[in-house]
Amino acid sequence: MVNSWRVQQAAQAVRAGAVIAYPTEAVWGLGCDPWDEEAVDRLLMIKGRSVDKGLILVADNIRQFDFLFEDFPELWMDRMASTWPGPNTWLVPHQNMLPQWITGVHETVALRVSDHPLVRDLCALVGPLVSTSANPQGRPAARTRLRVEQYFRGQVDLVLGGNLGGRKNPSVIRDLATGHVVRPD
Repeated sequence: MVNSWRVQQAAQAVRAGAVIAYPTEAVWGLGCDPWDEEAVDRLLMIKGRSVDKGLILVADNIRQFDFLFEDFPELWMDRMASTWPGPNTWLVPHQNMLPQWITGVHETVALRVSDHPLVRDLCALVGPLVSTSANPQGRPAARTRLRVEQYFRGQVDLVLGGNLGGRKNPSVIRDLATGHVVRPD
């Protein structure tokens, strides 16, 4: 486990309802427990993002999303498995198994299995996390801890220090049913 004491501290904060900032593959992210409506509401308020847009969930392995995959065609499972872990986000039918504060107005939910060591270690401890770029709506995503602190000073409960991965752009987003790219990398 990378930076185990810091990751354990972050996991404890997430379990207690915190909104945290953490490095991902390309940009800094904001996250919280997706099952904690109050934490998600706070994250959305901090970011200035509408609940209608929905949020990405990130995990350390595909099994953390198994509850969503019952009755999925083998083709869909193969599509996801062939791109994870890595910078690939899939829009997956949520079958009303997730709360509206995660899915927004959509019939799908955005899922990603990260290959960033800190994100993976954190998700291994707490399960899937909300993962949205660390920026106020309409501003560039934070690429440094300093920018995170400038954007969110006093609003985020914990900043999990670490380095970004080597990617230049956030993850590509694809529709699982069609394979079509919704957001290129």
